[in-house]
Amino acid sequence: MANIKSAKKRIKVIETKTLRNKTIKSKVKTYIKKVEAAIAEGDKAAAQAALTAATSEISKAASKGVYHKNNASRKISRLTLAVNKMA
Repeated sequence: MANIKSAKKRIKVIETKTLRNKTIKSKVKTYIKKVEAAIAEGDKAAAQAALTAATSEISKAASKGVYHKNNASRKISRLTLAVNKMA
């Protein structure tokens, strides 16, 4: 455990930021799962709608620094490709 006051504060700040990042990552994963579920069902319209929502959430996470911009771009690209491959 830290003894210095500034170190104690940093620990608290890190805990709050970690919690924020976890909730955002969890939200993104949920949106991705919705897209993948729609693809598995073969429902193109639902997949397209879910993709739009997922893209928005992934972009927000990247802008907040939760994901690196290239990581976010890769996730969006792969989801878009999967939806576009649907017949």
